[in-house]
Amino acid sequence: MVRPRVLIAGVGNIFLGDDAFGVEVVRRLAQRPLPEQVRLVDFGIRGLDLTYALLDGYETILMVDAAPRGGSPGTLYVLEPDAPSPPGPGEAAPLIETHGMDPAKVLRLAAAMGGRVGRLLVVGCEPAPVDDVEEMQTGLSKPVRAAVDEAVGLIESLVAKILGGDGGAVADAVPGR
Repeated sequence: MVRPRVLIAGVGNIFLGDDAFGVEVVRRLAQRPLPEQVRLVDFGIRGLDLTYALLDGYETILMVDAAPRGGSPGTLYVLEPDAPSPPGPGEAAPLIETHGMDPAKVLRLAAAMGGRVGRLLVVGCEPAPVDDVEEMQTGLSKPVRAAVDEAVGLIESLVAKILGGDGGAVADAVPGR
């Protein structure tokens, strides 16, 4: 068995409308064949589980999530943020909620625990504006739902480039960069 080199991590809350984008994309990817070097996980809002997965030494993490950046709803982005550094001397590791998901906190905690993220790519989708509704809202908006299949193809393309050794060209070939 080949050790997975790429982790595709779907994150989001299925009860918060378009925040479920990452979860839905990973659900669709699970129905398709993936190379054995890829591990696919729906982390939902389980930040602690994602933290521990980041300690497994993946070369590339593809995080799939809603990403409000001011574009039109349904717009896909591929972002390559800097991986966080471990806390310096005297700095405390970030606290994490066991049933919440703040990807930045998760990454900082993993770094504090000695995890090394080789390369982090975020495949994000612009959510539709949220109305001032206090109740939970399930289901993706129409533009975000339409972007799911496009995101699946985009992720498959990214994985092929990464595993094919053409990872450096990823940022040049995708939107949002």
